[in-house]
Amino acid sequence: MVPSIRFALRGATLLAAVSGMVAATMPASAKAPFRDLNHNGKRDGYENPDLAVDRRLDDLIRRMTLEEKVALMLHGTLQAEGGRGIGAGKAYDKASAQELLSRGVNSFITRLGPDPRTFAQENNAIQKLAEATRLGIPATISTDPRNHFAVTAGASSETGGFSQWPETLGMAAIGDEALVERFGKLVAAEYRAVGIQMALSPQADLFTEPRWPRGVATFGADPATVSRLAGAYVRGFQGSADGLVKSGVATVVKHWVGYGAEPEGFDGHNYYGRIAKLDNESFAQHVAAFDGALAAKSAGVMPTYVIAEGVTIDGKPVPQVGAGFSKPMIEGLLRGTKKFGGIVISDWAITNTCPEQCMAPTAEKPQGYAIAMPWGVEDLAEEDRYAMGANAGIDQFGGVDNPAPLLAAVKAGKVPLARVNEAARRVLRLKFDLGLFDNPYVDEDEAARVVGSAATQAEADTAQRAAQVLLENKDGLVPLSAGKKVWLSGVSADAAKAAGLILVDSPELADVAIVRVATPHEMLHPHHFFGSRQHEGRLDFRAEDEATKAVMAAAAKVPTVVAVDLDRPAVLTLLKDKATALYGLFGASDAVLLDLVTGKAKSQGKLPFELPSSTKAVEEQHPGRPDDSANPLYKRGDGIVLP
Repeated sequence: MVPSIRFALRGATLLAAVSGMVAATMPASAKAPFRDLNHNGKRDGYENPDLAVDRRLDDLIRRMTLEEKVALMLHGTLQAEGGRGIGAGKAYDKASAQELLSRGVNSFITRLGPDPRTFAQENNAIQKLAEATRLGIPATISTDPRNHFAVTAGASSETGGFSQWPETLGMAAIGDEALVERFGKLVAAEYRAVGIQMALSPQADLFTEPRWPRGVATFGADPATVSRLAGAYVRGFQGSADGLVKSGVATVVKHWVGYGAEPEGFDGHNYYGRIAKLDNESFAQHVAAFDGALAAKSAGVMPTYVIAEGVTIDGKPVPQVGAGFSKPMIEGLLRGTKKFGGIVISDWAITNTCPEQCMAPTAEKPQGYAIAMPWGVEDLAEEDRYAMGANAGIDQFGGVDNPAPLLAAVKAGKVPLARVNEAARRVLRLKFDLGLFDNPYVDEDEAARVVGSAATQAEADTAQRAAQVLLENKDGLVPLSAGKKVWLSGVSADAAKAAGLILVDSPELADVAIVRVATPHEMLHPHHFFGSRQHEGRLDFRAEDEATKAVMAAAAKVPTVVAVDLDRPAVLTLLKDKATALYGLFGASDAVLLDLVTGKAKSQGKLPFELPSSTKAVEEQHPGRPDDSANPLYKRGDGIVLP
């Protein structure tokens, strides 16, 4: 608690009584309903939807204290009941939320995963608490992606009843802008139905280091494809080709820029993954991947955690700090060269302190929730990290909820008041543009109807079928004819029965084997919070792997369909000759896979990245350059589309 920046919360009973008394004394012409957000009984400029947004902004900014403006620059976390850390659960801790709102913090990420009706109720409860604050500023509620298969703490959320689509890599495999825009429109409707107004997506990162665990949420390795599809994503979510409409969802395109170029694929959430290796030529490709999203006027941009080595801007080496602290990256390249005018939100926890337990955790002292990513500024005081980020161009700091250090930096003259006012206006403008000052509440019955509806899921299933890639089909094995006897490994027996296949207990008894496996990975950093949850390390199938043994056992007896979930570019050299038919999957249920195998649907996908031929080729490629391994087993764009 920070007493010096606490703001009064009004009780609902008092608010109702005051509103009633004022209404009784107002002339009839003034009695039209309005949201009396500051509880003074009259319609002030910022409460009047008939005024232009700039006039409403001017009126509200004049009423705000410095403390309130500074608090707008934080994007906190809505904690769950009985939980700790990152906020996963089924209901919010309302006391915690009220505490944050009392500090003036009113932008939050949600990681809840309840049913849609409950989700809408919970978000309405947050808006009710926000309405009771001194100025009644509504909450902006954001989310990481929650409509795909991959779920990783700190990167994506459980679906919670939302429609389930292929991974964005799968969208890249299809390559259809119209489909991505349609996806964005449908998912935005789901978000708004439950009271979420901001998507911390898309990832316009270029997937150039094949071992990188975050690549599954990108649009692949080709800058032109990433740019094109990320732009479609923004248009779909925001509702137009010219920026955000009131009914849309504000997108925050990330991570500016070079995140996908980390040696060995070690991720920037971790101290050991804080460096990206680039050169000016490859850096230009990573920048170009953002062009489509910026052209579509994404409401926000999120700078990356990592420190870009080997890069110059305007002939000068970039500072060796994370992009959230880099004025050349934000004010220079993003705002100056690229003319970006929206909100810049830092990635989470860049101003936190990273102690030894964060940098080098051990079995005895694992990292736990000592989460911080202040890369390149580890030795600065917390107050000075805030100052450096704000002066570099950060409008809002993600994953933090204590305004005191930033306020101290402002009062000490380390951050100009003009910078605070500029950031506050951008944060508030977004709330106005989303219509939150006029009505932040959602219809809970509508949420239950919209989220994960049968019609939306049918479109998602169609996309899942199209997104998969057929790499081999020797002797025309697929599609299988009806009534085939199959031996399964890694595939649901119920899904196979529903597909009309006959299950047998061993490959010897089968006509065909169907084996589904994951891309290999290792847990190289088990004591790090994120390292223990991410897929790191090798990509190659080896003889001793259980997945390889399953394929070999089946292929020795019967023609075998092998399906590999490609969250990273697997080395399939050992499997290629054993598989009669070979699929690369980018987010598919077993039912969808079997629809493809049995010919009820046809895959349309082409690889969104190359598949290397060996571990040596992976190790020798440049982490910043797309598709540059020696003698790839399959090239980007490979894929068989059956007639």
